[in-house]
Amino acid sequence: MKISFFGAAREVTGSCHLVEAKDEQGATHRILVDCGMFQGEERLCGSKNMKPFGFDPTTIDSVFVTHPHADHTGRLPKLIKEGFRGRIYLTEPCRALTRIVLEDAHHIMTENAQRCGDPVLYQKEDLDVLLEHAEGVGYHQQVTVAPGFTVMFHDAGHVLGSAFISVEAEGKRVVFSGDIGNDDVPILPATERISRADVVVCESTYGHRVHEPPKERVGKLRAAIEAIMHEGGVLMIPSFSIERTQELLYAINLMLRDLKTSMTFFLDSPMAIRATEVYRQFKNYLLFDHPILGEADRDFFSFPNLRETLTVPESKAINETKPPFVVIAGSGMMSGGRILHHLIRHLPDPNSTLLIIGYQAAGTLGRRIYEGAKTVRVFKEEVSVRCKVTAIGAFSAHGDMHKLTRWLVPEEGGVPKKIFLVHGDPEAQDVFETHLRHELKTEVHAPSFGETVEV
Repeated sequence: MKISFFGAAREVTGSCHLVEAKDEQGATHRILVDCGMFQGEERLCGSKNMKPFGFDPTTIDSVFVTHPHADHTGRLPKLIKEGFRGRIYLTEPCRALTRIVLEDAHHIMTENAQRCGDPVLYQKEDLDVLLEHAEGVGYHQQVTVAPGFTVMFHDAGHVLGSAFISVEAEGKRVVFSGDIGNDDVPILPATERISRADVVVCESTYGHRVHEPPKERVGKLRAAIEAIMHEGGVLMIPSFSIERTQELLYAINLMLRDLKTSMTFFLDSPMAIRATEVYRQFKNYLLFDHPILGEADRDFFSFPNLRETLTVPESKAINETKPPFVVIAGSGMMSGGRILHHLIRHLPDPNSTLLIIGYQAAGTLGRRIYEGAKTVRVFKEEVSVRCKVTAIGAFSAHGDMHKLTRWLVPEEGGVPKKIFLVHGDPEAQDVFETHLRHELKTEVHAPSFGETVEV
């Protein structure tokens, strides 16, 4: 069996792994695990996304998608555009959320093309064909690529419907982590254990860090909200539309049962609003550690103080609201979306706060602000950063060093013979690689882009 790495190799985004294996008759078959977009450039249709894949899409039998985030799904329509016509397998919630993610990405690219003349990575018809080829599967449902070559999905606890994927062929079992969820996520079941594995391709986004305890997460969020209530500013929370936003809404919902305030909380993200409806639709996939709140105007993700601003006029009307208030808006890395309009207005305000609750990739506006930039460029405008900037790592949907290390030890014993680290910055991977070699006493390697390994 061969694995080739055509994305998320010595970087965080662009996950795309090619697996080549023989069936029982000796014929070779090729599958992809994920086909994601490279992020961190100013435009979705940036140069890396426009480049050839490194393989012929017409030779791929099928694609297996771990979860709907754009860095795992964003180049699927491009794959269709370049001739792939096989099946795309993913869980049913992932299928619904992937539609939202890719439609939103196409909308942004189309706007950029009209405004700046940027090329568009794929057309609407490519997305339509993709959705026709997407087939929902359940956890632990075996998919047969060919006799003796099978694939199975397992709950990764990262976002709704997320999975890590086990591939069995040529007498070997290789596990692809996708993104592994954080510990103690209140709305999702815990990450499944690996039953057994010869090789694991493992994410390493936070392989160099340990998140603060979950109780601190809620405490820091409450402290930020209370500070805004007293100081009269605006609390800006750039949030990823899928999982981070829903977990945040759930936490605020519970908090407001005893934190009495008439302050308005704006959810200013059409994509997040649509994604939250999918969470409601697939609530059987969720896990809550509190009973349903009984009031007629509350559910798991809504409460009386919440205003969802779906349309552009509704979003613009936020500017007429007198502080204090909270605004949750996309995008999570501040690389686009409605959060940019709020940053222009409130970054210069010392009474306001920017609360970062997710990973900020190198090259993004969010990363520059997080690292202490005094001025940043937003919509070609130089904006001073005078507001408070704080972060909560425990709201990350990614497991940290301790979580990933525990997950890498299979239930049936026997540490994997090889671990390949993907989906991480080089500095994070170097720390995690050293840690795993010491803790698990096994071979660990962070492959480079285009590298092929035999397993």
